[in-house]
Amino acid sequence: MRRAGMAVAEALAAMGTAVQPGISTAELDTIARSVLADHHATSSFLNYGAEWGYPPYPATVCISVNEAVVHGIPGGRRLASGDIVSIDFGAVVAGWHGDAARTFCVGDVSEAATALVERTRQAMWAGIAAAAKAARVGD
Repeated sequence: MRRAGMAVAEALAAMGTAVQPGISTAELDTIARSVLADHHATSSFLNYGAEWGYPPYPATVCISVNEAVVHGIPGGRRLASGDIVSIDFGAVVAGWHGDAARTFCVGDVSEAATALVERTRQAMWAGIAAAAKAARVGD
């Protein structure tokens, strides 16, 4: 599991560095594929659903821009300054899965967007802290 998690962390860091105005979401997917190859890993998402008769997920990562619902499919859309981009990525190494998501601000973003991203990050950490205290669901 650690090796899969390391692949995920490296891919998210590489994609985060590349998140700039003008890059396409498909180009970010290509970066993720390269990191997978470096780690001898496969994507948790690519072709997901096919085994149940659903259309297979066609990409390595899920990328959602601005108001797009989670699990967006990468394509030709180019990021613009002011966008908020969420990238969800999963990798499999030796049968073990790692999965994480990160949110990035592209170029110059509004104060409201910056505040939204920061408060969301704070809420995530508060939830993790509560779970780490052996709390029960519903507490």
